[in-house]
Amino acid sequence: MKLRYFWIVVLSVCIGLFFASCGFQKDDAKSPKIGVALYSFNRFSLDEAVEKAKLTGVNYIEGFFFHRIGGEFGDRAVSELNDSEIEKVHSMLNRNQMEMVSMYADGKTLADWEALFKKGQQLGMQFLVGEPEPELWDELNDLAGKYAMKLAIHEHAKGHSRFWHPDSVLHALDGRDNFKVCADLGHWVRSGLDPVECLQKLEGHIVSVHAKDLDTFGNIEAEDVRMGDGVIDYSAVMDELYRQEYEGFIFVECEHDWDDNFSDLKDGILLLHQLKNR
Repeated sequence: MKLRYFWIVVLSVCIGLFFASCGFQKDDAKSPKIGVALYSFNRFSLDEAVEKAKLTGVNYIEGFFFHRIGGEFGDRAVSELNDSEIEKVHSMLNRNQMEMVSMYADGKTLADWEALFKKGQQLGMQFLVGEPEPELWDELNDLAGKYAMKLAIHEHAKGHSRFWHPDSVLHALDGRDNFKVCADLGHWVRSGLDPVECLQKLEGHIVSVHAKDLDTFGNIEAEDVRMGDGVIDYSAVMDELYRQEYEGFIFVECEHDWDDNFSDLKDGILLLHQLKNR
């Protein structure tokens, strides 16, 4: 009996080491949580996109408000669903053991944003992601508080967003406790900014990171490539996040080969897990 117990323990340890070496280790609450940005699968229905994300081994996803649901919902977007339909989406996520913790949103009016916050709350989200207009900042800060969620400021590249530089993001955050940051590493690189320096400037405010890779630095037209093949030093990025004791989300986002990018996206997740488990 003792010998049998010994081999059971040995087998359990070997299995644990195998999964750790592959990078697919359960997320520690005190480390970054790795997930998938569903925009990577924007050519697919929500059901298909969630299934693809599940196959990468993650439990966390970020949606986007203009995602066409497909299936029984037809060509309607998340933002167009009624309460009962939102509940069906919630049940689908639960069946897949997937948590949609956030959603990229782009309201034009306060009413638009309130509708998005309501849908986010119904789906159990922790925050919305967007680039709101300055005249809405104070009201959106109050609205986020009302729905017990956060609004994470996202940064598209220079010339495409008022938030391309960390200083402009900090300006929006000033005095607004419900505003946080979604750090997009790729767009910083397009804008000619060092992603590690940007993370340092925004320390303490970041709730999510969009992880991707690009073929050139400081080029607005830079092409998206498989993570690890581009110019972003992910070892330095992860070192900085660990220095900050960052416990938020890192969403891998693959923006190339739209119809067949699963393998590259999974490689990005594997890279992050390997760096986590060093």
